[in-house]
Amino acid sequence: MSVLVTGGAGYIGSHVLRELRRAGVPCVVLDNLSRGHRELALDAELIVGDIADTALVSRILAEHHVSTVMHFAAYASVGESEAEPLTYYANNVAGAVNLLKAMVDRDVKRMVFSSTCATYGVPEAIPITEDHPQRPINPYGASKLMVERVLADADRAHGVRSVVLRYFNAAGADASGVIGEWHEPETHLIPIALEVAAGRRKAVDVYGTDYPTADGTCIRDYIHVLDLAQAHLLGLRHLEAGGSSDVFNLGNGNGFSVRQVLETVKRVTGQPVESRPAPRRPGDPPALVGSADKARRVLGWRPRLDSLDAIVQTAWAWHRSRPVAMRGSVAVDISPAIL
Repeated sequence: MSVLVTGGAGYIGSHVLRELRRAGVPCVVLDNLSRGHRELALDAELIVGDIADTALVSRILAEHHVSTVMHFAAYASVGESEAEPLTYYANNVAGAVNLLKAMVDRDVKRMVFSSTCATYGVPEAIPITEDHPQRPINPYGASKLMVERVLADADRAHGVRSVVLRYFNAAGADASGVIGEWHEPETHLIPIALEVAAGRRKAVDVYGTDYPTADGTCIRDYIHVLDLAQAHLLGLRHLEAGGSSDVFNLGNGNGFSVRQVLETVKRVTGQPVESRPAPRRPGDPPALVGSADKARRVLGWRPRLDSLDAIVQTAWAWHRSRPVAMRGSVAVDISPAIL
């Protein structure tokens, strides 16, 4: 039996794929490469196609004897979702429904789902726990919450058990330096700051300097992508052992402001990082910091790279080592506070 990794040529999907393969789990990747990169899938079997193609998904599930789906194939930019909400609902929600239809038809009853802390909206209390009210304030978060609800219904109606992982801010890169964070255009704060440090971008736009935080900039909880990948493997084991559907936050429980992140990048790289103030971006909560106590207790999850310095160091190694052809576009500065 194998695992289907949708979006396995993307940033998080590729790191989870690498963790699965290190653990000896047979995998097949489905990615339409609209935002993923063939190079990140490494030597795994990659099928270029879309989750909206139910017939294709059904054929993959049957031919590869898939027992579990890990679902990463979604759009994930808050700013873009504000500008193009229908695109987000069509891809993130309708795509997931099509995928689940194929799973039900082929009697595949396990899914590990990539969700987000953006489902919570503006937090009432920090750190955020899994029972916090979910009131997303942007279409991206709303689309992920809709899929969470679809999964709950699919469990009741069809017995499709799921582990839903609500990420906080994923960052960093594999220690090998072979894969890392690669978006076109880049939208995440740490890689944008590293591009400035490397001389490939002039400055970091800081979207909002008047938030009700200590230094006026947004606060986020950063989690290393390898720790995130480990949690997916544990979620898989939970389902394989007969565990019931459940939801887990994945974060470090520590919040860092945009300015603190920029100072860390300066310290780690030894390079100047210019920044410039910009207006707030619609859909951004002032602070998002999560509690991952439940994941630690139920899944046995133990983050290994839980300092911001370690996260930035691995990301910097990736940025310095990757070929020019893999450096992507640096023409546009957009939000540093992606969720």
